Amino acid sequence: MRDIPDGAGAGASLKTRFWSWNVFGVKVWEDWGRQTMNANANEKVRVMPAADVPWQPVTAGRGVAMQMLIGPDRAPHFLLRRFRLEPGGGMPKHTNQVEHEQFVLGGRAQVGVGEAVYEVQRGDILFIPAGVPHWYQAQGEEPFEFLCIVPNLPDRMDLVP
Repeated sequence: MRDIPDGAGAGASLKTRFWSWNVFGVKVWEDWGRQTMNANANEKVRVMPAADVPWQPVTAGRGVAMQMLIGPDRAPHFLLRRFRLEPGGGMPKHTNQVEHEQFVLGGRAQVGVGEAVYEVQRGDILFIPAGVPHWYQAQGEEPFEFLCIVPNLPDRMDLVP
């Protein structure tokens, strides 16, 4: 964890708490360690290695794990999650109540959105509207990883037959 200088030279360090988020059936916790409070803008600025955030299995999928990089207690409007699908892993067809903005970090996958199937790879972006059925299937020999940004709103995942 690294503190960000607040410009005024007098940052207040705070300790954070544990929390859970279960829309994917995953218990997720965060311990952000120290943060710096910007006295001028009254904003909390946090910098930490993503490797310090624990991976949690996503029980709805096969070979899927998630990191809650920025959770609902850290940001008022959006959540930042990182997903990893091991080779051969996947998420079944499902819907969510919130839209998804995604950026592929590595690997390859087939992603179904509505009736269409897309071949995605590192550097691709996806937009999945709220309520639209979607699924993921990792392809190739390396894990498929992507960032997923969603609004910080109530969500529910429903499997679609």
